[in-house]
Amino acid sequence: MQATPRDQLVTDWVASRFPDQSVRITPASADASFRRYFRLTWPDGATRILMDAPPEKEDCKPFIHVAGLLAKADLAAPRILDKDLDNGFLVLTDLGRIGYLDALNADLSMADLLIRPVLDILVKWQLSTTAATLPPYDATLLRRELDLFPEWFIGRHLGIELSDDEKLMLDRTFKFLINSALAQPKVFVHRDFMPRNLMVVESEARLTPGIIDFQDAVCGPITYDVVSLFRDAFISWDEEQEIDWVVRYWEKARAAGLPVREDFGAFWRDYELMGLQRHLKVLGIFCRLKYRDGKEKYSEDLPRFMNYARKTAARYVQLKPLQNLLDKLEGNTEQIGYRR
Repeated sequence: MQATPRDQLVTDWVASRFPDQSVRITPASADASFRRYFRLTWPDGATRILMDAPPEKEDCKPFIHVAGLLAKADLAAPRILDKDLDNGFLVLTDLGRIGYLDALNADLSMADLLIRPVLDILVKWQLSTTAATLPPYDATLLRRELDLFPEWFIGRHLGIELSDDEKLMLDRTFKFLINSALAQPKVFVHRDFMPRNLMVVESEARLTPGIIDFQDAVCGPITYDVVSLFRDAFISWDEEQEIDWVVRYWEKARAAGLPVREDFGAFWRDYELMGLQRHLKVLGIFCRLKYRDGKEKYSEDLPRFMNYARKTAARYVQLKPLQNLLDKLEGNTEQIGYRR
């Protein structure tokens, strides 16, 4: 692939920042945004991560702010060692090469051993919540996310024009989901708390999950990160295992004094409705990534999110009209080669 002017800027910037140090630059990862990550390796084997966030497309300030909150909470997350906001570069500590998703895919028998410490760090993250520190996950943001579903999944991906009655039904459903979310206690929310954004920190004597990709954090519903973890974009669990882990989180949260519901059944309902909001949003986002940004790989996981959404919609009488619409859309997706 031909080097771009931005690639050359990365090379020149590293050379100027670390003169005469023979630093090797290799790709570390990329995400769904315009950010890229490079691993900087010194001759003695020391490493750092360079975040490349073009300032005309990405703002590094939220990342810096949330990194400070995570450090204050004593959680394993990249620390900022150097920054150049004019050019969109941050130099970060390196949490290693083993991501949770890779570790789980390599050996699912290790899932319980890997996941249980994640419950501890999630409770610790939520306990660190302080008022007005992060933007609110308010009705406006929740609705803006939900509107991605009819715009990008139904309209652009499936090419379907909803009837006026269907639009009214979606509006009522969205208000129902938003009201459920807003009624929940508010805590710090990573907003993409899933195995792909967790690292197995190699240097610790005990397993310590590291947290990455946290720049979009907000203050919002207490179930959001929990359901993001267990109804994931890239790996799914049978419901018996899912419930076991959610119960364990709920018990830890109650013991720690977090304001979760006293009744687990009520907590599970909040969890499922919050998950549905996220899954409808992601169906839209993944289609936007495909059609607007040219990132087609995300669309491979659309069936997973459709299955999540249909399963939840089938369980609650208030969501029966949505279930009917999803059933109709499922028929259309099969006609255009949409794979389960």
